[in-house]
Amino acid sequence: MSDPELRDYASIIDQADDYVEPEILPLPLDAWHRAHGARMVEFAGYEMPIQYEGIMAEHAWTRDSAGLFDVSHMGQLVFSGEGVAHALETVLPGDIAGLGEGKMRYSLLLAQDGGILDDLMATRLPDDQPSPFSAQDVEPEAYDPLHPSPTASGSFYVVVNGATKYDDISYLIEQLPDDVTINILEDQALLAVQGPKAVEAVARIVPGVDGLVFMTAGAFHWNEVPLWISRSGYTGEDGVEISLPAEHAVAFADALLALPEIKPIGLGARDSLRLEAGLPLYGHDLDPEITPVMADLGFALSKRRREAADFPGAERILTQREHGPAAKRVGLIVEGRQPAREGAEVIDDTGATIGRLTSGGFAPTLGKPIAMAYVPLALAAPGTRIEIAQRGKVHTATVTAMPFIPHRYVRAGAK
Repeated sequence: MSDPELRDYASIIDQADDYVEPEILPLPLDAWHRAHGARMVEFAGYEMPIQYEGIMAEHAWTRDSAGLFDVSHMGQLVFSGEGVAHALETVLPGDIAGLGEGKMRYSLLLAQDGGILDDLMATRLPDDQPSPFSAQDVEPEAYDPLHPSPTASGSFYVVVNGATKYDDISYLIEQLPDDVTINILEDQALLAVQGPKAVEAVARIVPGVDGLVFMTAGAFHWNEVPLWISRSGYTGEDGVEISLPAEHAVAFADALLALPEIKPIGLGARDSLRLEAGLPLYGHDLDPEITPVMADLGFALSKRRREAADFPGAERILTQREHGPAAKRVGLIVEGRQPAREGAEVIDDTGATIGRLTSGGFAPTLGKPIAMAYVPLALAAPGTRIEIAQRGKVHTATVTAMPFIPHRYVRAGAK
């Protein structure tokens, strides 16, 4: 087994403008999805499964048991080099330098005016081990994710959205110093297993994974295949995300599917699950015109960074944090049975447009339509009733706190 091919884009800065998104590509599990009856659609430049047996059934299975999601379209990057943590903090508003080994942080890639270019997950890799993304021997017991050692150097594993990864890479090449190396893990697949039975099931074939807690990660093995596993996900449920060499993805997916708790789940249920969890989707609920405060993602602004005001768009963002933004992302419960969809308008009593829906659909767990929208700050308090115009009809909705259903993450101290 050979090391994955890692492309060092820090050495080709002058060629960044020539690096363009390729045509629609298959995922490593493309044939596997089709063999299991998936209906395939184009998404983020890839052919991806939207459903297998049906969105409602897959949604319910994930909430009750465990679902297997192929998220190999996401961008997997490793950042290393002198001063890498400080360098990442020039484009992210989180406390990256303060992350301990195996600890994760949700963060935002910011434009210079504070607009959101992407949202992402950053993890500090262990310093005293070979890369978990290589074929070198890594002893799983040598690293204790529950007691990582803090460090100010090291490397960072970052997962970015599939639809934005090429733009992200170009922007990062432009913004980061030459001392920082960006390795793109093009030969890694990424699978997520989500649901209340996910970790218990995966632990039967990957011993020790149940030692992780929410927002921690570590190196493991399955049949001598190196795995990098985090206890995280995008459904509001407990679960794990597993990076592994793409050449082993089919065999590993088969091993997961052999566990009775796990079924394959498509993009359709992934969207309804994340919507119920109140999690934003980049390109819909987040974009370059939106700031972290407008998106109600203020938790991504670490205290040290707020006090230093040393991140992109800090003056604008901190002013919004103190005085409130003009508009804010809110959750909505829509009356009736007709879902309100992205693009519907929030209107005032004169019919003028004052806001917009960015996500919407039927919530299977709640049995009613829900949505996310940007509304004027004066209308953002839970309990506020608003009107939505969609296809010539007006619907009534009520602002509600998110998440729509409670998150079920397993945090440190709760095990």
